[in-house]
Amino acid sequence: MELDLRLVRYFVAVADELHFGRAAAQLYLSQPALSRQIRKLEDQLGETLLVRDSRHVTLTARGQQFLEDSRRLLALAESMTQRTAQPGVSTAHVFELSTSRIVADAFTRAEPDIPLREHAMDSITQLNALLHGRLDVAILRVTPRMLLAHPAGWRHRLLRLEPLVLIESPGHVPDSVGTAPTDDPATSDARHGDAPAASLHERPLHVFADPPDSGTYSAHGQYVTALEHRLGLQMQWLGTPGAFSLCVGHVQRGPVDVRYLEFLSYAEKYVAVGMRMSWPLEIQPYYPWSLAWRTDDTAPATTRLIEVALGVADEHAWLDTSRDPARAPAWMPDDDPAWREHAPGGG
Repeated sequence: MELDLRLVRYFVAVADELHFGRAAAQLYLSQPALSRQIRKLEDQLGETLLVRDSRHVTLTARGQQFLEDSRRLLALAESMTQRTAQPGVSTAHVFELSTSRIVADAFTRAEPDIPLREHAMDSITQLNALLHGRLDVAILRVTPRMLLAHPAGWRHRLLRLEPLVLIESPGHVPDSVGTAPTDDPATSDARHGDAPAASLHERPLHVFADPPDSGTYSAHGQYVTALEHRLGLQMQWLGTPGAFSLCVGHVQRGPVDVRYLEFLSYAEKYVAVGMRMSWPLEIQPYYPWSLAWRTDDTAPATTRLIEVALGVADEHAWLDTSRDPARAPAWMPDDDPAWREHAPGGG
C-alpha cells in the first residue's frame, strides 16, 4: 500500500483539533470533503482511527499510535524536501492588534540588516506553521489544548497581558469625545486613566469572534467562551472581520444600546475616531500573548528577535498589570497556561 502524505496531513489536522469543522477551515477544505478523505485513509489502512458522533471526535488506540507515527513521517518528509533556508527571520501578526507590530518595529530598528518576513495568522495557525518550520517566532495565545497536542518541540514565554475593555456604541458618545491617536501602549495609562468603569451585564455585549460551530473557532473564541461561563452571560458573536476598518464600520452600523468587548489596542483606535471606552466593572479580563519558538532553532536571527521582543515587554511593562487604570480583579481562564507563568496584580 502506498501511503498518501496528503491524507496523513489531513488526519493530523483533525487529530490536533478533535473537530472536523476547525480542521477543515485550517486546511481550506469543506467539512464533508475532509470527512471523505479521512474515511479514505481509514479504508486504505483497514482500521478505524477516529470515533465520531454528533458532538465529539476522539482517537482510537490505533489512531493515537498512527498520530505519533504520522508526526515522525511528516517531519522526515519536511526535512527531505526543505529548501535552503531564506535569510532573516519570520514572524506573524494577528490582524491589526498592536503587540506583534510593536515587536516587529523594534526589531527592524535594532537589526536593520536582518530581513524580517511578516505574515498574518491566528494563534492556532501560527503554532502549526511554527512546528512545520514555516515560521520562526510566533506571537500567539498559548492554550491548554496546544500543550496537550504538542507536548514537545517548542517553547513559549509570556510576553504581554493585554486588557480587554468595553467600547460604547456611537449613539451614546458625544461628538467631542476622542483623543489624539498614538501607537505607543506605554502611554495608554495616561490616555485612559479617566475612562469610566461600566458593567459587563448592563447592556447586551457584542464581540468580534467566530463561534464554536463556525468551523473557524480559534484560541480567541475559546477565551471568549470561558469568559461567558465566568460571567454567566451569552455574548452576541459577530464573526471576525479582521481589519479595524471593517470592525469600526460594523460598530457604526450596529444597534445603539450595546457595548463591544475589545482588545485595548483596538479600543485605542475606536477612541481616536470619536468613540468612548470603559473599563469593565466586575472583573478585568486579560488576554495573554506569548512568544513561541522551536526548541531546535538556534539561528542567531531567531534568538535576536526573541531578545528584542522581551526587551520591548520590559520597556512597556506589558506584564505589570498594576499600571492599568482598571480597578476590577484580573481574570484569565482558570486553565490558562499564563496563570502558571504570571500572577497578575489583583487576581
